[in-house]
Amino acid sequence: MRILVVEDEPKTAAFVQRGFAEEGFVVDVATDGMDGLHLAATGDYDAIVLDVMLPVRDGWWVLQEIRKTRPDQPVILLTALDAVSHRVKGLTSGADDYLVKPFAFSELNARVRNLLRRGPVRRAEVLNYGDLDMDLLRHRATRAGQPLDLAPQEYRLLEYLLRHSGQVLTRTRLAEQVWDMNFDGDSNVVDVAVRRLRRKVDDPFEQKLIHTLRGVGYVLEARN
Repeated sequence: MRILVVEDEPKTAAFVQRGFAEEGFVVDVATDGMDGLHLAATGDYDAIVLDVMLPVRDGWWVLQEIRKTRPDQPVILLTALDAVSHRVKGLTSGADDYLVKPFAFSELNARVRNLLRRGPVRRAEVLNYGDLDMDLLRHRATRAGQPLDLAPQEYRLLEYLLRHSGQVLTRTRLAEQVWDMNFDGDSNVVDVAVRRLRRKVDDPFEQKLIHTLRGVGYVLEARN
């Protein structure tokens, strides 16, 4: 799953980014309101964590702009303003939830996951392809009922392959979407990660699901 954090305080941004990365999210960070709105408008995020007090444009404005085009986008506001009037303003402005600083990451994580559980237009909580299943909220993957012991990057890679099953995914696209990095043609980081993932997802099973298109990329699909 992918999450956007819009936070200008470096320590808080790093704290939240690290926490969600450890939970298996791909995390993008913006440090002002305009950059945050740009990423929100052009990206595909499961949830947005949005600070209220931001440079350039504040979080209230960003939230209002998001709601014009994405009324169902899950958004949780972060703020040091804990007056009742501010909490009411956040919720009436379209926020799905509101968390006052300072906060424990465990609470923020719980609130975000709660947002992902509810709502008629939320993404699927379970991804599957054949006998391969991924429970996103419990952070578990199985094949033929057998648990797969995946490292965080392997989990994110498998999630992306599942979300785009049947599609040929280039190394550049995987590097950008799974590792949030610019792909260097001389780097083998994607190939190494796919090989490690295959050992767990494919090697113990007769039916292979992850296939290479030489010179192009990878695809997750069942082949006869």
